[in-house]
Amino acid sequence: MTSGVLQAKGLCKSYKDKQVLKNLDITIEPGKIYGLIGRNGAGKTTLLGILTAQNTHNAGEVTYGGEPVWENPKALADLCFSRELQPTLFYGQNNLKVRHYLQAGATFYPRWDEEYARRLIKEFGLEEKKRVCQLSKGQLSMVTILIALASNAPVTILDEPVAGLDVVARERFYQLLLEDYARTNRTFIISTHIIEEAASVFERVLILDDGRIIENEETEELVDQFRYVSGAAEEVDRVCEGMTVVHQRTMGRRKTVTVRNTAGRRAADLEGAGDVDVSPLNLQNVFVALCGHEPVE
Repeated sequence: MTSGVLQAKGLCKSYKDKQVLKNLDITIEPGKIYGLIGRNGAGKTTLLGILTAQNTHNAGEVTYGGEPVWENPKALADLCFSRELQPTLFYGQNNLKVRHYLQAGATFYPRWDEEYARRLIKEFGLEEKKRVCQLSKGQLSMVTILIALASNAPVTILDEPVAGLDVVARERFYQLLLEDYARTNRTFIISTHIIEEAASVFERVLILDDGRIIENEETEELVDQFRYVSGAAEEVDRVCEGMTVVHQRTMGRRKTVTVRNTAGRRAADLEGAGDVDVSPLNLQNVFVALCGHEPVE
């Protein structure tokens, strides 16, 4: 399966007096699994809605394969945005059942894989005759995942797909995702707050902060740029001289800093550089450091 490049340039979005997206640029290359992470309220769902023409924007442009996405049936046929379902959305639609929701998926997504959908219904134990408003949070997550995977869309986006799942079901989701990716090589964008659990699945990571994409890099390469360095304050300062210090914390005469690669110096090379302790970060640590909070230890 082939897909085009999904791209946004100069994207701006405001709600009343709050600017959520600020001249945002992003490029989604085909055939990769992206992880989109950011704090609550950072604008992740807003961004994904704009990329798939489910939300408007104030300025900028979004293209897919070089063509505008907005009101473009050809482009939209290749894009699936399966977002977290909220039970309260369906309380006024008491007749809407799981099977109706799946029928809508088959209608809107031209590459819909009915056989795959049936397999997932059986695996997830979903009852097609059950009303959507009666589903548990976990079952709603399963419907979200089912729609995304069965859509067979070249660019498939899932917003908080595992929010209602237990650890066993979450692990199964990641297995299904990787199996589908290996089979189709389609593009996936996964937005999640459960960062470290999903980190091994992400080929590239997108970090959204203060209305902009501040990182769009290969996951392993990004994580390897950072190190914790701790020890006597004067020794830490000596060893880290000239490095980019992302965060630091001093307790008495000891100091802990988070450093990042600087032109000409790699954080990994600090290991064994002096009488200090040097340790790696994981993706969650990197995210917390970049977004201005205390490092996770």
